[in-house]
Amino acid sequence: MSQGVAPRNIKGDRRWLVLAFWFAVVAVVAIAGSWVTLPKIPTWYAGLNKPSFTPPNAVFGPAWTILYTMMAVAVWRIGAPSDPARRRAVTLFAVQLAFNAVWSPVFFGLQAPKLGLVVVAGLLVSLAATFIAFWRIDRWAGGLLVPYLAWVCYATSLNAAIVALN
Repeated sequence: MSQGVAPRNIKGDRRWLVLAFWFAVVAVVAIAGSWVTLPKIPTWYAGLNKPSFTPPNAVFGPAWTILYTMMAVAVWRIGAPSDPARRRAVTLFAVQLAFNAVWSPVFFGLQAPKLGLVVVAGLLVSLAATFIAFWRIDRWAGGLLVPYLAWVCYATSLNAAIVALN
């Protein structure tokens, strides 16, 4: 288990390029999600019946910015997929990120909360597996995913409530 500041299996200044790479990857997912979501908030989403525990719309942007930042740092800490455990962890990260990337186009783009619930459930399961894999390799990396895991649990219940109410 690694406890250092940066991944031990990435040498020298290359580690900062790897961090920049992961920031770019999660930024693409974030930007694509926002591009689909933002136009639908004042129109379609505003017309949905939502549960009482729905946060104000202004909370989502800052929350996701923090979560995406923590995700990039977490996967960076796992380092290069140089052994089977790291390769599996990075693969799981990619799978959960794919579910993350698909949710906004499904929920908002297709205006399909039921299908969105299926996607967010897949995200939750794959994220839980990613958390376990990260935790086993690097507790800091795993810990960085805890707020994201909590948020996805919340998002899943929010999505389910929207399905039930509409």
